[in-house]
Amino acid sequence: MRPNNFPPIICLLGPTASGKTNLSFSLAEQFPIEIINVDSAQIYQGLDIGSGKPSLAQRNKVPHHLMDILDASKPYSAAEFCRDAIKAISKSCNKDYPCCLAVILI
Repeated sequence: MRPNNFPPIICLLGPTASGKTNLSFSLAEQFPIEIINVDSAQIYQGLDIGSGKPSLAQRNKVPHHLMDILDASKPYSAAEFCRDAIKAISKSCNKDYPCCLAVILI
């Protein structure tokens, strides 16, 4: 359930290596958006190889949330993710942006 004060949220869905990240950066060139990561491997620090994580240079161009937030030895539940995602969306959407962008990897 999304809080009523959130603007519409754009979600990019697709299989691994289908171009979601490149599309999100193309959108960021045209719209003031932030990316809210929902990839279960990309939340962990040090899991750069094999996770498809954008480079640090790319992440410095567009604000990212929920990436590299935990040590790989720490557990992270779906409930914790939900709480953190809502916080990230609230933070992003309170900046007078027309929308938020979540890149969702399935």
